[in-house]
Amino acid sequence: MTAQQKMLEQAQKSICHLSLGCNDLTKMIGFYRPLLATLDIGLVAEHAQAVAFGKGYPTFWLQTPFNGEKATVGNGSHIGFMATNKSQVEKFYQTALALGATCNGAPGPRKDYGDAYFGCFIIDPEGHRIEASFWDFELAQALKNA
Repeated sequence: MTAQQKMLEQAQKSICHLSLGCNDLTKMIGFYRPLLATLDIGLVAEHAQAVAFGKGYPTFWLQTPFNGEKATVGNGSHIGFMATNKSQVEKFYQTALALGATCNGAPGPRKDYGDAYFGCFIIDPEGHRIEASFWDFELAQALKNA
């Protein structure tokens, strides 16, 4: 796929990118690089005060705040990453805990989210709430048609 095709594919999405402010960028790179690799998401851009991860396009940024002040966590916000299967969710969760994250919800279904959902929730080393989820669209369609 060419760079132009990737950009056109990205244009189909509603969010261009998301940035998290970090107080220890090096530590957070060390956390997110192996964690996001469990979802086939890699490092795609590096700058002195910021890095970006994505699947060819920089959709998730880690950076020190531009204003030079301390980065803080948004109360009530979280970031959800898409897994392509349940085993990726499990691996994401186990890797996160091994890298120092805190459990905020072990991998599994969530009845409130519907039968097609399987996910986990963690809190990263700087306090951001992160989710990895797999949506079984085939199951959802089968349930809808049943």
